Amino acid sequence: MAKRKSTYSEILIRRGIISPDQLAEAQQMAQQSGERLPEAITRLGYATGEDVMRAMAEQHGLDYVNLNEVVIPPAVVELVPESVARENIAIPLAESDGKLTVVVSDPMDYDTFDKLRFILNRQIEIVLAPREAILEAINRHYGQTVGESADSMLQDLTDTAIDFTETVDESAPRQEDVDETSAPIVRLVHLIISEAVQLRASDIHIEPFEDRVRIRYRIDGNLVERDSAPKRLQGALLSRIKILSRLDIAERRRTQDGRIKVTVGEKDLDLRVSVIPTNHGQSVVMRILDKDSIKVGLRQLGFSDTDFKKIQALIQRPNGIILVTGPTGSGKTTSLYAALNELNTPDRKIITAEDPVEYYLPGINQVEIRHEIGLDFARVIRAMLRQAPNVILVGEMRDLETAQMGIQASLTGHLVFSTLHTNDAPGAVTRLIDMGVPAYLVSSSVVAIMAQRLVRVVCQRCKQPYSPPDSMLESAGITSGMAARATFFRGRGCGHCHGNGFRGRLGIFELMLMSSKIRELAFNGAPTEEIRRAAISEGMKTLYWDGIDKVLRGVTTLEEVLSNAKRSEAE
Repeated sequence: MAKRKSTYSEILIRRGIISPDQLAEAQQMAQQSGERLPEAITRLGYATGEDVMRAMAEQHGLDYVNLNEVVIPPAVVELVPESVARENIAIPLAESDGKLTVVVSDPMDYDTFDKLRFILNRQIEIVLAPREAILEAINRHYGQTVGESADSMLQDLTDTAIDFTETVDESAPRQEDVDETSAPIVRLVHLIISEAVQLRASDIHIEPFEDRVRIRYRIDGNLVERDSAPKRLQGALLSRIKILSRLDIAERRRTQDGRIKVTVGEKDLDLRVSVIPTNHGQSVVMRILDKDSIKVGLRQLGFSDTDFKKIQALIQRPNGIILVTGPTGSGKTTSLYAALNELNTPDRKIITAEDPVEYYLPGINQVEIRHEIGLDFARVIRAMLRQAPNVILVGEMRDLETAQMGIQASLTGHLVFSTLHTNDAPGAVTRLIDMGVPAYLVSSSVVAIMAQRLVRVVCQRCKQPYSPPDSMLESAGITSGMAARATFFRGRGCGHCHGNGFRGRLGIFELMLMSSKIRELAFNGAPTEEIRRAAISEGMKTLYWDGIDKVLRGVTTLEEVLSNAKRSEAE
């Protein structure tokens, strides 16, 4: 009897990449969300797209190709029209004897294979690569042959002597899908936004200086400079962005805030626009708000197993305050939204008060703070309580009145989530007391405080083992025994990570539960150091050691953790 072939999921388990429990969780998630199982496995972070594709290739007896390591000749790229490649998410790899090798991500999609044979009128041979890698390759190769990039267009505009005036027709169509005949400045703004989205940037900075306009993208938390625009483009560039944001193009002395809705590829994105006057003109920052980034579950944020179990139990509590602390851009909003997504069921009423509402969440009542009409946090919370909610999210506890209202809400039987700007979890207790909240209220209402930072993740495609110097390990507090059990990784730099060795970010966390000992210390107004020592003695893992744990597991690098967290004096 013929031996049954192993499925790709069995191959992944056999290779030790995923466990049977992780497969069961992915199957359940795929069933609930309607997505394919391979996508569920990668979205949960249990395996990379490459791992899954290699297993699929083995199951179906096909070749796997790493698109970052091959160069596809332009003559081969031209054999498949861009529209066909994008529609079917397939890219030609090579041609020989009238047979075309095409890279796809689904070995079972026979309809697409038949369609390609018909459209291209030639024999098709299939090889596999992850869907994301194919999309990147399409953008890379077709961009080179038929499209244009923001850099190339800026170069063209720098070389030509076209004079762009400070005014732009305000009746210009508000259409983001611009064609080749559109005004150059309209096309340039669209290209800047599209390129930033393709590079996974979180924001775009357009900054005027004496002799140029600097354009930078923030990718994985680091600013990357693109080609600068000539100074004469400054007025037209700014006016175009202001028209898209529905801002007053004549106002140059005040700060302005607006929003742009834009479609890039298949993604509908929101851009939050901030304009401030500087000594060389108005500086613009466009924050790219991608709805996909807040669809993550708590599991994907980077919690250790212990902290994940604690968080799961905490968010199911009927009342109390859960605070998330950290500097701007440390992922606090994403963590809170992940918790709300987990709690968002038809039997719960959830209301948020945010300044401003960044992402719109289905099934959740979101209220935007508007100070100009007196609609501040305290007033919104007061009104919220009359709406009989189960869960409340307060964007930020920035003053005494807001903090007291949040505490009152928690004491009257509501679960309250909020953020606070402190460096660590124990510091949040003393911060609330410093704001004027009575110590007895802090100790009785706060149930947990979580501090967090974001660290860059080593690129899965080009990571390689290395040995940090002993002096560095010693100063980091890593013993020889810990180092012997670990494998340290860093990225070599490849096309997938744009040469910097990192791709994506994960959280490092410090979760402090309010035990009776810590409540007593808070009630007596104990200093932060004393509270930290007590929390560590009760099992709290600090930000620093959570980061080191991820270094020892090869997720990130020692330098990355050292630049985001410091060893605590209390340890």
